[in-house]
Amino acid sequence: MQPNANTRRPGEIAFGAMLLIFSLFMLWQAYEISGFSSLSSAGAFPMAMAAIMVVTTMISLLRSLRLPSPSGGMQLFVKEVLPPTVVAFALLILGYSLLLQPLGFVLASFTFLLVSSWFLQAGQFRRALLLSVISIVSVYIVFRLIFQVVLPEGIIPERSIMAAIGSLFVGGN
Repeated sequence: MQPNANTRRPGEIAFGAMLLIFSLFMLWQAYEISGFSSLSSAGAFPMAMAAIMVVTTMISLLRSLRLPSPSGGMQLFVKEVLPPTVVAFALLILGYSLLLQPLGFVLASFTFLLVSSWFLQAGQFRRALLLSVISIVSVYIVFRLIFQVVLPEGIIPERSIMAAIGSLFVGGN
């Protein structure tokens, strides 16, 4: 059963409570910038924005608390908040974050892109492979070679490869 405007959505109270906690944390962080010394201080604008977040979140949370909960319980929550695609991507992101340091940026990112593209394209492996290769090469060129961002190296000896390529262009000994 789909909830209507007169019932709250599954997980709405928990989400509102988390958003309120986050908003209060942001207000505290904004206060830590320079305190409430003057309206022109560095933290005045961030404090004002965080205070607006706190007030609007409290209003929304209070409105949600007044609404009856939807029928359907946990089944409706899982259906609307945790569909299989969301759960699968949460697990993929968790795996990526755990493998980033040991495998390195290139291999972990390529694997993540390949598996997630393959999943989203319903098993079209060759297309997922092509998109992953093009994406990782593009990202690597832009961030590592052009902007020279240091990325986690992992098991691919990237520095050695870059040094060897560089020596080819400079006429190394």
